[in-house]
Amino acid sequence: MVELTINNIKVKAEKGMTILDAAKSVGIHIPTLCHMKDMFPTGACRMCVVEVEGMRGLTPSCAYPVVEGMKVETNSQRVRTARKTIVELLIENHPQDCLICVRNKNCELQDLSERYNVREHRYVGEKKKHAIDISSASMERDPAKCILCGRCVRTCNEIQKVGAIDFTYRGFKSTVTTPFNKGLNVSDCILCGQCILVCPTAALREKSHSKEVINAIKDKSKFVIAQVAPAVRASIGEEYNLPLGTNATGQLVTGLKRLGFKKVFDTNFAADLTIIEEATELISRVKNNSDLPMFTSCCPGWVKYIEQNRPHLLNHVSTCKSPHEMEGAVLKTYYAKKMGIDPKDIFVVSIMPCTVKKYESDRPELSENHLQDVDAVLTTRELVRMFKMFGIDFNDLPEDNFDNPLGESTGAAAIFGTSGGVMEAALRTAYEKLSNKELDNLDFQQVRGLQGIKSASIPINGIEINIAVVNGIGNVSPILDEIEKGESKYHFIEVMACPGGCINGGGQPIHQKPEKVKKRVQALYEIDSKMKNRKSHENESVKKLYKEFLGEPNGHIAHEILHTHYINRKNILNNN
Repeated sequence: MVELTINNIKVKAEKGMTILDAAKSVGIHIPTLCHMKDMFPTGACRMCVVEVEGMRGLTPSCAYPVVEGMKVETNSQRVRTARKTIVELLIENHPQDCLICVRNKNCELQDLSERYNVREHRYVGEKKKHAIDISSASMERDPAKCILCGRCVRTCNEIQKVGAIDFTYRGFKSTVTTPFNKGLNVSDCILCGQCILVCPTAALREKSHSKEVINAIKDKSKFVIAQVAPAVRASIGEEYNLPLGTNATGQLVTGLKRLGFKKVFDTNFAADLTIIEEATELISRVKNNSDLPMFTSCCPGWVKYIEQNRPHLLNHVSTCKSPHEMEGAVLKTYYAKKMGIDPKDIFVVSIMPCTVKKYESDRPELSENHLQDVDAVLTTRELVRMFKMFGIDFNDLPEDNFDNPLGESTGAAAIFGTSGGVMEAALRTAYEKLSNKELDNLDFQQVRGLQGIKSASIPINGIEINIAVVNGIGNVSPILDEIEKGESKYHFIEVMACPGGCINGGGQPIHQKPEKVKKRVQALYEIDSKMKNRKSHENESVKKLYKEFLGEPNGHIAHEILHTHYINRKNILNNN
């Protein structure tokens, strides 16, 4: 430990700790732009500069370690002037369109402008001009709003290890772009949206489906249905200042009905359906010792990643559609017939924590009779904007229940939204199907948590089932390398592209606080623990669906409706 003085406050800090972290430990806030917690500091933006006694220039606090006897001033006139100048220069090279910007009132540059009392334009000069990249089905990239903080680049390269974007040129011409400045749609981008979560402005944002959804609701010939992913109910409350981890399911259902949706179903119903199909597929592969290990297919970001980077391993990916696509397919077949509605008149809207689900819903492989399973996808953020637009005060909404028959779900489905949840849900069903015994303990602690790779060996009916859970796409390469070398010991592997799983998806509320993710995860496990039925094969509505329509799990009809195939996209990208 070393002792230093910050703003005349005696501070004890660990040797090697940065000035920024030492200040934070005693409640002193220092603004940052390029800084990312737990990552090697770059000191690029200079917003965090401080005065250190004995040093001539200002010091970047995010990159400078504390030393014994150091005296620091974090808010002197010199420091404030430097920070204000940086903000003013950024603003002068920024589009002046705050009132119509999607990040209005949720923009770090806007916050810093207010903090440092920027009230006039003091600098005049040439501005950078860029075209907006709208090529992707999921995301938009607006380089004119980029302030070159580098957080998106570091997230894509160091955390996700995709490398779809990077810095190009120098000086005034510096920009963040894709290789050869091509569209995101022909880059290595998997559209996970993690770059959106760290972007301080609106340089990166989701492609909105709000207009399509509003137009469908207004169209009296359309039967518009909403379905809600598990992660959304655990996060949307943050946008309304509810306690972190609040389960807002009831208010969410009411809000959607007041928007004008004819029915509101639970994607968790289809999560249970997915587990039955996926567990049956796994059991078949284990018994026949074929195409092992089997990967989960719930995450479209992961599917896009393997299609682009390791297409020769696609036979290891489960053929099951993701839950919201299964729900859409069932709505436009079974439900349409049951209710006497022409499938062409059904408009399915998925409320998702994810940006890549927009891309997924456009895939031609995910359709029935030339109709897409899902017609539009709204992120959590988009839904909040719609509630505001329609004058719906979320905090005052009474609670309501999902509609049936596609509204019933189990606890196993609720935990789909967090890393390890799909694996745990599948194990609960696979164990009982393989052993014909009831599980004594439904909580598989081995697969819980936010570690990059979790692995375990589960004995089932005399067979040691080796499993792995990958948390964040940047951690998947070692697993894939083992398979290519023929060294993999695993039978079943869950992969979620976003760190933490869907609960931290690219369409969730913007945040920079890890404790928010942990509270969301806790909320999903609490939902699971309180459910009457906690195993997917106990879902009575799903049982009825098989009896009335699908027949046997993994049977002919089930494969036609609930399964899909994949595309080798590596050659497609190379040709572009």
